[in-house]
Amino acid sequence: MRFRILIIGRANAGKTTILQRVCNTRENPEIYDSNGEEIDPAVLMASRERGVHHIENEMVFASNPGFVFHDSRGFEAGGQSEFKKVKDFIASRSKKSRLSDRIHVIWYCIPMDEDGRSFTEAEVKFFSQCDTGSIAVMVLFTKFDALYDDEFAELISKGVSRKDAEALAPQHAKEAFANGPQLKLLYNRKGNQRPPRCHICLADMDKENADCGILIERTADILDDDTLKQMFVSTQRTNVELSVRYAVEM
Repeated sequence: MRFRILIIGRANAGKTTILQRVCNTRENPEIYDSNGEEIDPAVLMASRERGVHHIENEMVFASNPGFVFHDSRGFEAGGQSEFKKVKDFIASRSKKSRLSDRIHVIWYCIPMDEDGRSFTEAEVKFFSQCDTGSIAVMVLFTKFDALYDDEFAELISKGVSRKDAEALAPQHAKEAFANGPQLKLLYNRKGNQRPPRCHICLADMDKENADCGILIERTADILDDDTLKQMFVSTQRTNVELSVRYAVEM
């Protein structure tokens, strides 16, 4: 049985890099249509250039075929038709009779680089209008290291040495973000029909020694169905300690 994840986010959110980290590979995924037929990369690229995208397509990495990913590419425009496709896809997959055909978790990626620090219409619409039912949703604030530069500059302006500023910037960025507007909006239950179960901040995912352990751990934590939790833990291969821990607990 395969674990199925819907990943949502803008084109520059670093989604592919994160999926590669989760599957411990640098290779691109194989893409399959809804009939299980592999799609030629050239055909896929031509479709993307025409603005055509099928959320039903499955992305599978050869290094870990136990994970199946669906990408909502195109939703970022915030258009009603794109949003409806995402809503219909989630609703349809929620009703599948076979557990393996359902969406098991949603990762919503929001990049924190210069162009993406405020929520777009698409993100506001998703959390205020999209009924995700019992599907666990986690927000991934990607490219979080972009915030380090701001804090570094602020520390330098206060007379802190470059060495100390470099060491202190990550923690200062986390503290500033924890008290910032993004999280207040995200967890505002009055405005959000379905706020996420949790969020994480991912930095430096493009670096050679990048660690996605926190993503794996928090995903396992938010799954409240023991069968799904066991499926996820047994499918992931990057966090051996987690596998051992849940093997003991279960």
